[in-house]
Amino acid sequence: MLTINPKTLSPSPFIHKTLINPKNPSTSPKFSNFNSLIRCKCNQVTERGILFDTGETFFRHESAIGRDLGVLSAALYKQSKGQLRVLDAMCGCGIRSLRYLIESKADFVLANDANESHRRVILENLAQVERFQGEKKRWVVTHCEANRVLTDCYLQRDYFDFIDIDSFGSDSSFFLRAAFSSLKLDGLVYVTSTDGYSSGGHRPFHSLAAYGAYVRPMPYANELGLRILIGGGVREASVLGYRVTPLFSYYSYHGPVFRVLLRMNRGRLPDNRDYGFICYCYRCGNSQAVSWSELGRIRCPCSNSKDAASLVVSGPMWTGPLHSAAYIMEMLNLAEQWGWVGNGAGTDLEKLLKRMVEESDPRLPFGYLKLDEVASRAQTNTPSIRTIMNFLHKEGYAASRSHIASNAIKTDCPMAGCIRIAKILHGC
Repeated sequence: MLTINPKTLSPSPFIHKTLINPKNPSTSPKFSNFNSLIRCKCNQVTERGILFDTGETFFRHESAIGRDLGVLSAALYKQSKGQLRVLDAMCGCGIRSLRYLIESKADFVLANDANESHRRVILENLAQVERFQGEKKRWVVTHCEANRVLTDCYLQRDYFDFIDIDSFGSDSSFFLRAAFSSLKLDGLVYVTSTDGYSSGGHRPFHSLAAYGAYVRPMPYANELGLRILIGGGVREASVLGYRVTPLFSYYSYHGPVFRVLLRMNRGRLPDNRDYGFICYCYRCGNSQAVSWSELGRIRCPCSNSKDAASLVVSGPMWTGPLHSAAYIMEMLNLAEQWGWVGNGAGTDLEKLLKRMVEESDPRLPFGYLKLDEVASRAQTNTPSIRTIMNFLHKEGYAASRSHIASNAIKTDCPMAGCIRIAKILHGC
């Protein structure tokens, strides 16, 4: 059984070190020849002022914002709870673990990666923070399959405050139950999926096996990717008697990558209010939420007949809010304190967080409307986002941009109303 100590840790100041530590040769890079030296230098990357080596691990520069969001969330947890123990289940080169130690001021980080050939680069990167020993130990590196390390932590009653699962495809669904078991109450799980095929409705039986949701093709497929990921978390937590709620949901086109931060507490989701089915009508372009009790009685208001040929139904999945506006504002305020946003710095991160706040308007339904589809139905040119949103606001509708799709809006205005506005704007 995997042994991880200590279970309780006292806060200790971290000490920055150079990447090469001559006092600890076991964590110093050993260069056998000139070519390996060149390779190491070429793989060195700086992120938020932190220098690290990617080695031969899989690493994406484009995922930096996702790492920023995780660091901010972990830091907020440390500020509110006074302690922070992090389990990075698939740490790769160790950059997330290193940033949790330095920026989030984690008391302890367990950096795990199943590939033992990554050990050298992980140790060298984490050696920038003094490891210490005994009760003051700051970090440990292990090489186990993710479910193994999570289950061992649970069996030892060694619970964590923040668990990061950065997996490929839909594999994250297979680790969620073990993650919730090894998480403290009110703790956070930062989970990833890169399965764009399932969210697009191209592999419905795969999504059924992974997330317990049968997904059909819909115009807002990438939002469905976030919702089935949250829904999978809701299902797995409920089995254990827990309730999870999303604090933010982040989609990035590279990959694609779906990242969701879930908070876990005791108690099942009340009356499955936000866990159900989504129905889309290709005839009129409108969507609707469908509860479990309404199954078998689904019809679209655009048709007086009971013909459901134009309807597609996906689920069950999360149908509630993707973000907590209050939580994202805390993240934005902390990012401003750190100088990550404001005064021209971190424009992408600032834009993302502010857009997430806009998307958190409780009046906004799930899904989004692509303006190209609106224009096609109206037989007009595609209106600008700013113009149509201003018109919608004047008519009393809620509307915001979507962080998922650049040329789309979220609004409580039905498709017919958007078509009418597009025709007015076009002078029809």
